Amino acid sequence: MKKNTLLINLFVFMLIFVFFLVGCTNVTNKETSVKESKIFKVAAVQFNSQLNKRDENINALIKVITEAAKNGAKLIVTPEMVTTGYYYKNREAIEPFVDTIPGITTQKLTEVAKEYHTYIVVGLPEVDSETGIYYNAAALIGPEGYIGKYRKMHQWETEEHWAAWGDLGVPVYDTEIGKIAINICMDSAYFESARLAAVNGADILAFPTNSSAQAISALQARAEQNGLYIVSANRSNTENGFHMIGASAVWSPAGEKLVEAKYVAKEEEDIDEPTIVYAEINPSHYENAAKERLNERRTELYQDLMLYIAPWDYTKNTTENDITAAALQYEPVIGDKEANTTIIKELINDALIKAEKEGTKLDLIVLPELALTGPVAELNEINIFAETLDGATVKTFKELAATNEVHIVFGMIEKEGDKLYDSAILVEPKGEVVGKYRKTHLNESDKSWATQGDEIKVFETDLGKIGIMIGYDALFPEVAGVMMVNRADIITIPTSWDLQYGKELQINKDISANRYPDGSMCLWDSIAMSSQAYTIVSNFTGTENNYLGGSALFTLDPLYGLDQPVVTLEKRDALVMRFSTIQADWWFNQEKLVQSRRTAFYKPLVH
Repeated sequence: MKKNTLLINLFVFMLIFVFFLVGCTNVTNKETSVKESKIFKVAAVQFNSQLNKRDENINALIKVITEAAKNGAKLIVTPEMVTTGYYYKNREAIEPFVDTIPGITTQKLTEVAKEYHTYIVVGLPEVDSETGIYYNAAALIGPEGYIGKYRKMHQWETEEHWAAWGDLGVPVYDTEIGKIAINICMDSAYFESARLAAVNGADILAFPTNSSAQAISALQARAEQNGLYIVSANRSNTENGFHMIGASAVWSPAGEKLVEAKYVAKEEEDIDEPTIVYAEINPSHYENAAKERLNERRTELYQDLMLYIAPWDYTKNTTENDITAAALQYEPVIGDKEANTTIIKELINDALIKAEKEGTKLDLIVLPELALTGPVAELNEINIFAETLDGATVKTFKELAATNEVHIVFGMIEKEGDKLYDSAILVEPKGEVVGKYRKTHLNESDKSWATQGDEIKVFETDLGKIGIMIGYDALFPEVAGVMMVNRADIITIPTSWDLQYGKELQINKDISANRYPDGSMCLWDSIAMSSQAYTIVSNFTGTENNYLGGSALFTLDPLYGLDQPVVTLEKRDALVMRFSTIQADWWFNQEKLVQSRRTAFYKPLVH
């Protein structure tokens, strides 16, 4: 009897072991299949619709989509409102051309998707069959038929006359080529749209657009911030006086432009014929550094993103201020506060002279992260150089601010009790500290010594509201978003950037009416554009540590000619810049940005 029991137990154990091995094999095969997923081709279809001719547009579009599918494209993205054209005066004007989703359009495209085993994203005006409400929408169709849709969340003025705000958030659809989300055109002006796609798990962002510059110019940053492939399809002609500039493109998760259609600068250069551009997507790149950084987000600090402080906000600054500012760029003598103080004093003097030659007075100076010590590497030295706010470093900058009658933002190693912080201090012209910010997002090097700050702040000054972030914070668009909600007029970024993140802008430089200078860094520019706050960056130089400078002013709207970004690549420089805050009369500004946010759908960003 005991022998039989032993044999039975042995048999059960062997069965369990076999099931365990099979399970491990399945997991391994699954992981291997993800890693070994084949590279596939995607297509951005630059198709120019005829206004008020839905059926003709759909038939012509099918031919172009079929061409892309025959050429092997497994994802095909078309422009915004591609079935009807873009401009409609009101609901009555567009009523004959709206379609349900699923409906006529999706049914016809399903035939192509099934035949060529491909996925298609098509932009169209949708009518909800139950409510009769119209939306600017896009549908995703695959080999199995209709999959899902997205309704445009952030709209331009033209659509507001007939379309309701999108009410679906940013859904992500799981397909055999990856997880696909959709944004449409104006959505890209709001960092939240693509961030929601990433937080919800997307690998690819399909981007139908009818863009004259703003929407497509934001896409490099949206790819880089979120680790997403972005497939952007635009038009390349003019409709009712509105010129769309082509430049359909595919961006990699690292913010690299993989392909771009021709940029069409003027109406007389219109290209009415369809254009298809192709690029390859590598699924092994779905997992990347930007995706990993999503786990570093400090959601408890982002709660203000849910606030909708409009149309009334009695805390905002309403006075437009003419500002002359300077970003100081230099190679630090690591650990030598006295030597660095001498350099800083000389550069401040240079800045004062430059401002005087331009017939103005210097208002604000921004210095790099850890300005007096440089980025010290050894932990024992960091402890030696750390100071409280009543120490010699703060005293030095109080004196410099008072002597030169200027606001100063500088970085330092701050000590409080037994904790160290990577901090930045704002001193006003009377020599008093009016603000302190402790770096809230720490890179691996920071984590070896620094404690995270626990608040994102904006400080009241005579120049307007000033926000401060430090270095690595720039990778988290939520930081500037919180500052924007709290109506920062100026954002300052003391940094010590040594190529550990970020890429130079790769957008077609001809797109911007005021060209970006060489050395313009994408993520810093995105902070200014997405918060509509003038953004001043101060960085070190030094070949030994690969600090490349790039200290800069990034502005609200160089695309349409409002203002001009400036960048310095000099080894040592006091970059002087002039600008006027608020820009109340411009077509797009912080006021309009705040009033057109869709906070009801931002909840996934704060929990």
